[in-house]
Amino acid sequence: MLWDVFCRVIDNFGDVGVCWRLACNLAQRGHRVRLWMDDASALTWMAPALCWERHPNWGVQTGRMPGIEVVRWDDCDAVLTRDPGFAAGEVVVEAFGCNPPDAFVARMQRAVPPAWINLEYLSAEDYVERSHKLMSPVWSGPGAGLRKHFFYPGFTPATGGLLRESDLPDAHAAFDAAAQGAWLARFGIQPQPNALLVSLFCYPSAPVNALLDQLLAQARGTLRPVHVLLTAGHATRLAQAWVEQHLQALPMLHLHALPLLSHADFDRMLWSCDLNLVRGEDSAVRALWAARPHVWQIYEQDDGVHADKLRAFMDRWMATWPDQLRQEVAAWWMGWNGLAPLPDKLPDFASDTALWRAFSAASHETLTAQTDLVTQLIDFVTCSG
Repeated sequence: MLWDVFCRVIDNFGDVGVCWRLACNLAQRGHRVRLWMDDASALTWMAPALCWERHPNWGVQTGRMPGIEVVRWDDCDAVLTRDPGFAAGEVVVEAFGCNPPDAFVARMQRAVPPAWINLEYLSAEDYVERSHKLMSPVWSGPGAGLRKHFFYPGFTPATGGLLRESDLPDAHAAFDAAAQGAWLARFGIQPQPNALLVSLFCYPSAPVNALLDQLLAQARGTLRPVHVLLTAGHATRLAQAWVEQHLQALPMLHLHALPLLSHADFDRMLWSCDLNLVRGEDSAVRALWAARPHVWQIYEQDDGVHADKLRAFMDRWMATWPDQLRQEVAAWWMGWNGLAPLPDKLPDFASDTALWRAFSAASHETLTAQTDLVTQLIDFVTCSG
């Protein structure tokens, strides 16, 4: 099938990340995808395999790789004008209610219209199960008479599931100690045999100073060096400000500023680390698949509803954990998100008896047993069509 996927970049990289993973996942299964984006600049490092060139019929620059074509949103009118025979794909996905251009929606009017999917944001809240797959008729405008369905990612079998490539478990399993060492060496990282590795991907509000203080205290107390892998942007900037005041910490706490990472490299960073601190939707899901202890910084919303979303996810992710572990980890998550005081010490994430590590792996296995989002989406549009 041919899928038209529309993505508006609100801020940061989460919208791009989700839509690019969706496109790649569909292409890996033999589908064709046109990905319409209002800002494709992040794909230069997120998807370096894309080849940009002028389309022979449309006269605009498009990015191509097997199964995927990236088209700039602003070029939509030009494409439709220059290609009178242009037809929308069998499936149209608008990510996060971004509303495709009117001219494109008009092309969806035909005897058998495309399946129109509104792919919603990820949430663990109860309304997701009630709202998943609901239909909404379009009453006015160029789409009048068409129907769209709301497709909700989620964490239970009654939702749309999570993005997960079919080959992800095998790729993760093949990432052994030798592969990890080779990946770290690419970035000049050569940790001591007993060292701990921590990744940091955060928003500017994250209490990075407090995190690094705690990691330093842990390194000194256990005599185990800690290497912190800093993603490009806020994490690197905040950590560098801390280093200027803590030069004496460097023998035990090593900070490594990484470049912008492709999706494949971002996954391998998570797989390499004993603890991952991530932000937003896409990286949070990848941290779940890494099956390691992690801390999620949720995207802050002005009306404060992010607090409820965070609590809802913790309730599901930690549902089977021992009470004390759940309380310790939840307290640190709340503090990291500025919703409560940050505890003075991280829960144990690295010792041989670390419950956080064991129960993170168990929660990961529970999610892995559920059907992934793309499989469910394909089944839904095939059956509903």
